[in-house]
Amino acid sequence: HVQLVESGGGSVQAGGSLRLSCSASDRANRYCMGWFRQAPGKEREGVAVIYTGDGSTHVANSVAGRFTISKDIAKNTLYLQMNSLKPEDTAMYFCAARRSFSRTPLTPGEYNYWGQGTQVTVS
Repeated sequence: HVQLVESGGGSVQAGGSLRLSCSASDRANRYCMGWFRQAPGKEREGVAVIYTGDGSTHVANSVAGRFTISKDIAKNTLYLQMNSLKPEDTAMYFCAARRSFSRTPLTPGEYNYWGQGTQVTVS
C-alpha cells in the first residue's frame, strides 16, 4: 500500500494561486495518481489525474486551463498547481492513488488509497 499526505492548502483571494503537494510513501510512478475535492454537502468530484506509463494527464472541465497536475518521481510527490482560483474552488482537496499501469477514470470509486485532505478556501 501507499500512504499519502497532502499539504499546501490555505486561504487565498479570488484570482490567486496555490500549489498543493501530495507526498507518497511508495514509488509514485507505480500508481495512477489524482486530485479530488469535496465541499460540505456535495459529492466528491475528480479534479485531475496523471497516469503511469506515458504520464499523460486529464483535467476536469471545471478547472481546465487553470489547474495543472504534475509529479516528481524522484521525490514521490504529486502536485496540483491552481491558478485563477474562484470561490467555487473552495473545498477539501484529496490526493488519491490506484496501483495501475493502465489509465484510470477520474472517479472516486476507482481509487483505493487516499490522503487526509487539505483545505482550500477562496474568497
